[in-house]
Amino acid sequence: MREYLKFYIDGEWVDPATQQSFDVINPATEELAGKVANGSVADVDRAVSAARRAFGTWSESTVAQRLDLLRAIAAEYQNRAADLGAALTEEMGAPSALANGFQINLGAGHLDTVIGILENYAFTEQRGSTLISKEPVGVCGLITPWNWPLNQIAVKVFPALATGNTTVLKPSERSPLSAQIFAEILHTAGVPAGVFNLVQGDGPSVGVPLSAHPDVDMISFTGSTRAGIAIAENAAKTVKRVTQELGGKSPNVILDDADFADNVGKGVVSMMLNSGQTCSAPSRMLVPSTRMEDAIEAAKQAAAGVTVGDPNGDFAIGPVVAKDQFDKIQQLIQKGIDDGATLVTGGPGRPKGLTKGFYVQPTVFADVKNDMTIAREEIFGPVLVIIGYDNVDHAIEIANDTEYGLAGFVAGADLDAARAVARRIRAGSVAINDGFDFCSPFGGYGKSGNGREWGEFGFEEYLEVKGILGYAPADAQ
Repeated sequence: MREYLKFYIDGEWVDPATQQSFDVINPATEELAGKVANGSVADVDRAVSAARRAFGTWSESTVAQRLDLLRAIAAEYQNRAADLGAALTEEMGAPSALANGFQINLGAGHLDTVIGILENYAFTEQRGSTLISKEPVGVCGLITPWNWPLNQIAVKVFPALATGNTTVLKPSERSPLSAQIFAEILHTAGVPAGVFNLVQGDGPSVGVPLSAHPDVDMISFTGSTRAGIAIAENAAKTVKRVTQELGGKSPNVILDDADFADNVGKGVVSMMLNSGQTCSAPSRMLVPSTRMEDAIEAAKQAAAGVTVGDPNGDFAIGPVVAKDQFDKIQQLIQKGIDDGATLVTGGPGRPKGLTKGFYVQPTVFADVKNDMTIAREEIFGPVLVIIGYDNVDHAIEIANDTEYGLAGFVAGADLDAARAVARRIRAGSVAINDGFDFCSPFGGYGKSGNGREWGEFGFEEYLEVKGILGYAPADAQ
């Protein structure tokens, strides 16, 4: 069992202000995986003070100095990759192949992307007699979720450091083990004292005082829409910058000319990845109504290949993260049945043969109406709904009939037609035929949040824009 009972503040591992901790439960075994210190207002104050002191120096650091640090972090990240992967499997039940593959690689990919941006970024620009200067925001409070821990830490911490900000990280109390190792990586890499700080804990104990703190200049939050609203309210009194990446109920429009069985199958597998615990997952599959039976057959076959079991074994997905999440998913699956959707495969209860652990059957519903609860609420589990559409305009109408707008997906052989559909979907990112790009902006419309992460757009969220008028004399223009 792991015990992480110290925080990383001002370049040192320190005892919390009060001796209190929370348990980390392994969702595959339902047994204790670790104990982690739970922070308090005093710990937040200490971390923010350290970040504030460090800002004066780090904000004046050179690009070369920041690049040196990021490259040192990249090397140590690779050195500790196996440790990170093991922690992810323990704390959230990610299958070993996923934890040591895509989960780890996302963090590394974002770091490489930030390094590439910083190598070429122009922090000043002359416009006539005015100098446009892009400067660090200040002390950044970073609150991250449990479902893709390294991805979400990486898209916040790395651009914040690259742009000269100092940081206080509060990871989810459900994925604290990998965050602790992440802090060890930065310490070993030589992050200057106070530039990066880690305070573990739950929302009321750490998240609330961090988001409301008068010496925090920016809050970047990823999590549920409900929590995002509360954080924005807490931050409002100090008028700090707030960026949020929240929930989603993303449409996956399969056009009639697509390789139907292949794209339906891909949509099922993509939805089930990470046990369906992905905010941008293609959870609403839209197919031509005339092809519903084809979609049902293809989805059933694809779901049969999504094996469930011990994350240390050779299975496609493991458990969901916790009992309350398991219970919520079970209730929503039953709600789909009660509302009259066609249960194609899966359903309530654990998969056959699994009597312990928070395992959910890969579940597919068809003949779903977009006003059903399972088509409106973010289930955050391996549950796909298939909705029929009459024509492309009808598909767009259904796709946009949601309070969310995080992501969208389009599959079709006619690229121009697919592009036309993608342009009409109201979402922060839309992938055509499985497109992927570390440099593309990621963020939401509507209740999916505000601001953007990934690439240069995420980099610039951590910069203030200053205009220095009269920088050049008029006769020099």
